[in-house]
Amino acid sequence: GAGHPMLVTDAMPPVGGSKQEFMLQGKEITVRNGRCVTPDGVLAGSSLDMATAVENCVRLLGLPLERALRLASTEPADFLGVGHFLGRLAPGYRADIVALNPTDLSIVATWVTGKKS
Repeated sequence: GAGHPMLVTDAMPPVGGSKQEFMLQGKEITVRNGRCVTPDGVLAGSSLDMATAVENCVRLLGLPLERALRLASTEPADFLGVGHFLGRLAPGYRADIVALNPTDLSIVATWVTGKKS
């Protein structure tokens, strides 16, 4: 919730895909080394996905996986005021789930509202 650390991403169009160029507010944006930049090199955002953000917390910061996962789920849901139905695996909550490989933290499967996608 408010005052608590959480993970966020810019949710840019290339995240999760192979597209390296897109338009943003009428400007051509290109992904270079994980950065979304204009033709003259001005930073427009990041191509960081949430799974990589979790992995960075574990591998670079040394956080336990459980804590990193809460930073990506429970904390943002509480901050946005939707923690009563999102951000947790519990009865009555929306079943949006990401299964990660415990070895390399790659995404194995996803479910949205309980349906495998």
